[in-house]
Amino acid sequence: MQDAHLFHESIAENLRYAKQDATQDEMQSACEAAQIWDLVKSLPNGFETMVGERGHRLSGGEKQRLAIARLLLKSPSIVILDEATAHLDSENEQLVHAALSNALKGRTSIVIAHRLSTVREAVQILVLDKGVIVEQGKHDELIARGGLYSELYNRQDLTGTTN
Repeated sequence: MQDAHLFHESIAENLRYAKQDATQDEMQSACEAAQIWDLVKSLPNGFETMVGERGHRLSGGEKQRLAIARLLLKSPSIVILDEATAHLDSENEQLVHAALSNALKGRTSIVIAHRLSTVREAVQILVLDKGVIVEQGKHDELIARGGLYSELYNRQDLTGTTN
């Protein structure tokens, strides 16, 4: 999701790529869970608002959350995310985290992340170094071990950076 792909169509049409027969209520529920409903309802044309070519009328976080709403409408059993919170400011990152928390419940998810806050709640974390798995476990276990994950997590936490 480094760059959520949106089409030069309305918000509704972008959502209906996931489920062609989605009702207004289904789209609203998906948008609420994806933390984007407040924006949609504030727009003069609501769901009929055009997002522009590649969603240029929306911020990076808004695009991500709209893509998460689309994911919720599709309801896949497996989700793969690549740097879902990359290039977001802290406010949008928090909203995307909340949206992902809703979107990933009950699904098998593979999350590729450099921002370790993204994977903190994961059931299993694999830590790669130069293409080799060097650690695996839950967040708390990896922190307690004091290995590479712990070092990277603490560095991000102390500096306030997430890269």
